[in-house]
Amino acid sequence: MLKDITLGQYFPGNTPVHRLDPRTKLILVVVYIVALFSAGGVVSYAVVLAALAAVVVLSKIKLKVIAKSMKPLLFIIVLTGLLNLFYSQGTPLVSFWIFTITREGVFNAVFMILRISMLITGTFMLTYTTSPIALTDGLEKLLNPLKRIRVPVHELAMMMCIALRFIPTLIEETDKIMNAQKARGADFETGSLMQRAKALIPILVPLFISSFRRADELAVAMECRCYHGGDGRTRLKELVYQTMDYVTLIGGVVFLAGVIALGHFGL
Repeated sequence: MLKDITLGQYFPGNTPVHRLDPRTKLILVVVYIVALFSAGGVVSYAVVLAALAAVVVLSKIKLKVIAKSMKPLLFIIVLTGLLNLFYSQGTPLVSFWIFTITREGVFNAVFMILRISMLITGTFMLTYTTSPIALTDGLEKLLNPLKRIRVPVHELAMMMCIALRFIPTLIEETDKIMNAQKARGADFETGSLMQRAKALIPILVPLFISSFRRADELAVAMECRCYHGGDGRTRLKELVYQTMDYVTLIGGVVFLAGVIALGHFGL
C-alpha cells in the first residue's frame, strides 16, 4: 500500500507538459481547481475531464501510475460518495431501514467521487511533471511580491520543496521498517483497531529517529555548501517564459471562463 503513494515523485520526460515553466503549471493548477469547483453540470464536468485527459496524454504519464496513486485514498473517496448518496434530499428512489436513496443523491455521489478523483489527479500531475528544484524556483518567483512585507518567501518555498522531496524517501523507509518488523513476527493486519494502532509503535520510533538523522545530514550538507538562504543565490537554470507558456496561460483563462459560464447556466 505504501508503495502506491506517489505524491512528490517526479517522472522525468521531454513532453510539452514537462517543458512548461513551473510558474505556468502552478497557475494552471489553481485555474484547474477553481474550474473544477465551478463546474455545475454534466457538460462543464465533461469539459474539465477532457482538459485533464489532454494533460495526461501530453505528459505521457501512464494510467497505471495514476490508478496506483488513487488506491491509498480510495476509502475517503468511497466514504464521501456514500455520505452524499444516503444523506441528500430529493426524489426518493429506494428506501430501506433508515436509509433513503434519492435521485439527487445519486447525482451528488457520482459528481463528488468524480470531483475528488479529478482533483487528486490534477494536483498530482504537477509533481509528476515538475522537478522539486523547478517547483521551488517557480513558487518563489510567484511569491516574490510578498517579500515587500517581509514574508520569508525563499525559506517557505525551500521547506515545501524539501517536504515534497522527502515524502517518497520516508515512504520507502517506512516500507523497509515494516518488512523488517514482519520478518521478526510483527502483525499489522489483524486484531482490533487498538491492537493494530499499538503495533505501529515499533515502526514510528525508528522512523522518527531516521527522519531526524536525515534532517541533520541535510543541514550539514547545506552548510558545507555555504547555503545562506535566498540573498544573492544564483540558479543553474533561470526561469524564462516561452511562447508556449503564454499560449497555455491564455488557453487556461479561456478554459476557466468557459467552465464558469457553463456552471452559471447549470450545464
